[in-house]
Amino acid sequence: MAQRPVHAMIETPSPNFDERSLPVSMLVLHYTGMPDAASAINWLANPEARVSAHYVVTEDGQVVRMVDETKRAWHAGRAYWRGIDDVNSASIGIEIVNPGHEWGYRPFPATQMGALIPLIHDIVQRHRITRGNIVGHSDVAPARKQDPGELFPWGQLARLRLALPRPTKNLMDPHWTDGGFMLALERFGYDITDPQAAVIAFQRRFRPEMIDGIIDGECRAILLALLLPKPMGDE
Repeated sequence: MAQRPVHAMIETPSPNFDERSLPVSMLVLHYTGMPDAASAINWLANPEARVSAHYVVTEDGQVVRMVDETKRAWHAGRAYWRGIDDVNSASIGIEIVNPGHEWGYRPFPATQMGALIPLIHDIVQRHRITRGNIVGHSDVAPARKQDPGELFPWGQLARLRLALPRPTKNLMDPHWTDGGFMLALERFGYDITDPQAAVIAFQRRFRPEMIDGIIDGECRAILLALLLPKPMGDE
């Protein structure tokens, strides 16, 4: 499928950035979690907020650039993924306008996804980011965050090879103990300091229809498949 060109950018610089100490190897997706786009953009541009992102994608498909990709935007906070604990230094952050769980969480419109997908494609190509390092804020900060949330269409990105697919084929329950599951989850990339939060983050990403924090056979089978060299999924 041919990618459409990235939409014309709206430049709204944020002062909230500093220098990177790591090369870019990750892309972190967030939702804004505020009542509307203007509130979110104003907050991300406010020096008192001390938060920012490289890009904001509005529900009507506008792409706003706030921090140059060469700089370290302050989007992830305390976060960890696959051995990296300065996620901000190693990542590009995209805020996707959505009220979030606090203000009336809702599906991400097609117009918004139509702007987000080419932006992701462009970033991933330029920085050679692997699918396993295209993550949600809840993946890198499971004890604190739940965005972009269970309504985010990860499957749509996976079919374009812009995220890991949810494994669906030939699933086998390895019958790990709960401790064994947590070790496997840590090996996959998650911070398991808060075990239940890590399980919930994993479910929100890879089994969003049932987020109960309980390790069951389906969770074990999905995680095992993700750890195999070639995850079988909805591609």
